[in-house]
Amino acid sequence: MKRFRFAICVLVCLAAMTMVVYAADMSIGTWKLNVAKSKYDPANLAPKSQTVKNEAAGNGVKQVADIVDSSGKAVHTEYTAQYDGKDYEVKGDPNRDMVALKKIDDYNFEFTNGKGGKPMTTGKVVYSKDGKTRTITTSGTNAQGQKVSNTTVFDKQ
Repeated sequence: MKRFRFAICVLVCLAAMTMVVYAADMSIGTWKLNVAKSKYDPANLAPKSQTVKNEAAGNGVKQVADIVDSSGKAVHTEYTAQYDGKDYEVKGDPNRDMVALKKIDDYNFEFTNGKGGKPMTTGKVVYSKDGKTRTITTSGTNAQGQKVSNTTVFDKQ
């Protein structure tokens, strides 16, 4: 009986340690842009809508985004990137062809977007402690050469 209790205790401890090591990535899930809470500069480039789906991918994320841009055009983008600060290919995005991600802690991430081998924009992603909101601040230059300074707010679906 003592061996059985010991074995159960060991299994419970291993399960708890596994949960700590593989803690949930705050970015995972479906996120919808809250246009009313977001701020774009230049304002005429604000999308009409955006839905982002993030899935776990190794030590990183697979992201699929469906956007209706400021002119009403549908844009579908995808990438899979690790949180190692290295460049990964972005497909379908007219403003970037690479992204580099870095996880600071469970609630804070940094990114760099690039096009044609040049860094274009950098930013930070902050997740609320309750996991219901993510706020992204982005600054730099877009593919058209315009300075951008955006704060976008997404609500978890």
